[in-house]
Amino acid sequence: MQKVYFDNAATTEVRSEVIAKMVSVLKDDFGNPSSIHGYGRSAKNHIEQTRKNIANYLGVKSSEIIFTSGGTEADNLVINSAVRDLGVKHIITSKIEHHAVLHTVQEIESCNAIKVSYVAIDAKGSIDYEHLESLLSSSEEKTLVSLMHINNEVGTILDIERVGKLCNIYKALFHSDMVQSIGHYDVDLSKLHIDFTAVSAHKFHGPKGVGFAYIRKNSGLKPLIFGGEQERGYRAGTESVHNIVGMDEALRLSYENLQEEKAYIEDLKQYFIDTLKNTIEGVKFNASCSDLDRSTYTLINVCIPLSNEKSGILLFHLDINGIACSKGSACQSGSSKGSHVLTEILSEEDLQKPSIRFSFSKFNTKKEVDYVVEILKKFIES
Repeated sequence: MQKVYFDNAATTEVRSEVIAKMVSVLKDDFGNPSSIHGYGRSAKNHIEQTRKNIANYLGVKSSEIIFTSGGTEADNLVINSAVRDLGVKHIITSKIEHHAVLHTVQEIESCNAIKVSYVAIDAKGSIDYEHLESLLSSSEEKTLVSLMHINNEVGTILDIERVGKLCNIYKALFHSDMVQSIGHYDVDLSKLHIDFTAVSAHKFHGPKGVGFAYIRKNSGLKPLIFGGEQERGYRAGTESVHNIVGMDEALRLSYENLQEEKAYIEDLKQYFIDTLKNTIEGVKFNASCSDLDRSTYTLINVCIPLSNEKSGILLFHLDINGIACSKGSACQSGSSKGSHVLTEILSEEDLQKPSIRFSFSKFNTKKEVDYVVEILKKFIES
């Protein structure tokens, strides 16, 4: 049985160079970075060098990079502190955000006297920018806009420059979950009106359990985790040095090889789209995922023409044939509910059919695409 990993939007294979770098740090630089002796200073140097490197990639100050356990923690830090410490009384978001944002906003709404508005979404998974401006222009309270750069389920790309300009005009704070974009796109935050971002290393061939928040200087944001003075006081607790170094190495390799690997994966995605169209009658591509100009090159979300009886075992069938992919996002895999993203954009008819997300990396091949499409075709026709 062939094994195929097409679930890179959930997590990516860690590069061998990253593993080697992490092992080296675990063996030789195991000191506590808060200690003042040589072992501690060596560990601290790794952390601060990584901070500088990430800041250089994103065009920001190193003091604006705060290490976290990943994107979910970064999202929670920003949104909760914005309400608690910055006087935010109105949050504008969308119903197709990652649950790290949606559930946080819903929890705050239930416990605090804040207003939450949801910007309209079209059938292609894009926000209505005119509606966003209408919400901003009519908002009389301190407002936070939280909209993700790239949707993790259908791959729609937000025009973050346009949103940032609108937020700047109406004096709103702008937070964008960039978990699916950093490491895959060049992003210069110095040219964008963005106050806060969230990033996870395991989405660009780094380790799990580490990420960072970009927090604009003098934003007034305050910590949620208290204890020591690590991470400029934003996040107490001894830093995970080997993970931070691994993230640094993964991001370095991602950006050094960005154009070559992007071109390779774009070609792979187009080949997957063409092969599905030519092989499986009635297949549909959700949102704008088949449009390389409007969606990320790293994934497709496909509505499969299947009867209700066979829909429930499709993922199981793919799995026993060695194929890893997702129904919606990995974060929902333990839930019996359908995708909240697809619920917002698909017709009732298409919601009755299974939709599968296939997501790609530099380690995938066209031979793997052929195998997956062959397995799908046989299952549909059986």
